[in-house]
Amino acid sequence: MTGESPEDRPAPDPRVRAARPADAGRIRELQDYLRQPNPDLLEYGLAVGSALVSVADGRAVGYLLPVDAPNRPGVHLAELVVGPDYRREGRARGLLSAVIRDATGPVTLQAHPDNDAALSLYEGLEFEVVDRRADAYADGDALVLRRE
Repeated sequence: MTGESPEDRPAPDPRVRAARPADAGRIRELQDYLRQPNPDLLEYGLAVGSALVSVADGRAVGYLLPVDAPNRPGVHLAELVVGPDYRREGRARGLLSAVIRDATGPVTLQAHPDNDAALSLYEGLEFEVVDRRADAYADGDALVLRRE
């Protein structure tokens, strides 16, 4: 617990829920929008039930794949994507907020330095750049961000 009162915490986004087996096909389609998707990691996340989805009309239109590290506290956000027709609606923020709310340690992620929209979102959620990984993506470096 962070010491904040329930009144200080934003209300959960009602569009966010745990992924269900029926969402798997749509989540795999959404993964195609990622710069560097990891299908094996996604399959693992779907199998263990760690993925979250943002839904519209009962259909997954975005997802977030958190990965816990068994040997340290916190969570790493391995994949986050919202379909193009549903961007700029606060869906990524809702997905991120759900993980942040439940995290028992730091939350980390990586982003491309040219992804201004994502970096602005992360900064607004109090993530800070803590490292730069050279050539992490096929087209360049990645910024590592962390939120305590």
